[in-house]
Amino acid sequence: MLGKRKNIHFIGIGGIGMSGMAELLHNLGHTISGSDILESGRTEHLEKIGINIKIGHSKNNIGESDLVVYSSAVKGDNCEIQESKKMDIPVIKRAEMLGELLKVKTNSIAVAGTHGKTTTASMLSIILKKSNHKPTLIVGGIVQEFQSNTILGDGDTIIVEADEYDRTLLSLKPTMSVVTNIDYEHSDCYSDLSSLKNTFLTFINSTPFYGMNVICYDDPNIKSIINDIKRPYIKYGKTIECNIRYENPSYNQTNSSFDLIIDNNNYGECKLQVPGEHNILNSLAAISIARELNIPIDVIKQGLYNYKGVKRRFEIKYITNNNITIVDDYAHHPSEINATIASAKSGWDINNLIIVFQPHLYSRTKEFYKEFSSALSDADIVLLTDIYPSREEKIDGVNSELILDRLKSEGSLLIAKDDIPKKLVEISNKDDMIIIMGAGDISDITDSVYNKIEKEKIR
Repeated sequence: MLGKRKNIHFIGIGGIGMSGMAELLHNLGHTISGSDILESGRTEHLEKIGINIKIGHSKNNIGESDLVVYSSAVKGDNCEIQESKKMDIPVIKRAEMLGELLKVKTNSIAVAGTHGKTTTASMLSIILKKSNHKPTLIVGGIVQEFQSNTILGDGDTIIVEADEYDRTLLSLKPTMSVVTNIDYEHSDCYSDLSSLKNTFLTFINSTPFYGMNVICYDDPNIKSIINDIKRPYIKYGKTIECNIRYENPSYNQTNSSFDLIIDNNNYGECKLQVPGEHNILNSLAAISIARELNIPIDVIKQGLYNYKGVKRRFEIKYITNNNITIVDDYAHHPSEINATIASAKSGWDINNLIIVFQPHLYSRTKEFYKEFSSALSDADIVLLTDIYPSREEKIDGVNSELILDRLKSEGSLLIAKDDIPKKLVEISNKDDMIIIMGAGDISDITDSVYNKIEKEKIR
């Protein structure tokens, strides 16, 4: 596929998308190396399977590489990028490499959208696995079924996430696509919602005339561009205008069910082992693609029921002896917080809902602090930590207090990350739910929260 480019070096290999791609190419027989600023679970995993990992960036890391791939989080003045250019080694973005990987298989499916990409793509992969399609998958989360964010299958279908950050999804030319929703995000890349919608529209119209797009018709921003879509599409959602829709939803903890309606014909009950309306919508997107691949309805239903979720997507980590449920969740956008809280309240009989939230990125906090406050106010108690900066420099005047000042939840406060376990022992009670939420490193405290509650809480 890549000609003579057998030795490939990844800069920023610990990222969830980069690590999956590196592992897939390793499994395809390439010699992979990589570097990252910090050690992580992903770098440790890659080392275990035989990939050479260097912690810290250095021009010496390039070695005998034939090709260098870098993530969008890595800046152009990175010493490894500069050294590669001096050595006349091709340097490409992650998105370009992902576009090349789509060419490996006859059927290429790219799942796009501001929210729900990982879940939708992994649901689809389980359906295809159940139907013996033997799919290849690269996603931005650890799928419970595979304990990995990538699988290499012998079949003719590849499924990937199409990330809107830095317009990377425009580097992909899939034969089929999904757009789950369009919500304003990445203000460091998009000047306004209109520019984001235009990017998704360009992506949809890049599918071939013989391909298919699957779009959530209930999403107002998708609906606003639908008249400009020039390629075939299937509409899914709740409303009667949708080709594939649901009726009679029911929620009981991690179990959800609904009646599946296709072209106004009722195909009976469909059961999921993940909570919330947003996951019903994600499953409809997966069903839409599976139908295009001529997978029988009964096999689709079995595949969906076998789906056990993705790590850090409403992942129930622990239930303590006094019935305190501890959930780890990746939500980092106001819409995602709304969906997570709605899932908790619709599926569980909770005493108090306690949210531990670590804002992710200064730019996102600046753009959405009012919306964060509004979404979090649906919890009973909110513990806020400092902003996790990730790739960004600090922005003057932007901090977690912007969110705290507008919170309506009583007893909410700003607290150091290391002090959270002790505080949760003080404020949590029987039948509470604690959701540890954010896209940064906040999940690191999950084990210590459980251990401290189990050790010190009066039962």
